[in-house]
Amino acid sequence: MKLMIVDDSKIIRSRIARIMADATLPAIEIVGFAANGNDAISLFKATHPQVVTMDLTMPEMDGVECTTLLTELDSNVKILIISALSDKATAIQALKNGAEGFLYKPFTDAELINALLELIEE
Repeated sequence: MKLMIVDDSKIIRSRIARIMADATLPAIEIVGFAANGNDAISLFKATHPQVVTMDLTMPEMDGVECTTLLTELDSNVKILIISALSDKATAIQALKNGAEGFLYKPFTDAELINALLELIEE
């Protein structure tokens, strides 16, 4: 499975990548990193990941709009929202737009792994 990590925080992108590298998950390959929704769309078209971790609050294009566009490009993509956003309405909108899971920041290694496993197994 190909994974794309989308977050405007380099620290979070690196942390997710480290957790994935340390975890013994079934063949998940990180195919790229994006710092905003615009970069994510371009990278998605180039790499065709099956799984995406998506921040909600980003410059240029937020995670809600990006989720909508990614699911229009590929209705089978699995998107896990990872956000510190406490606005439940925005999180619900992202889920309505095609995201299939939500994880609050800060998160533990185990929480991220479990959330991704649930997403993949669906």
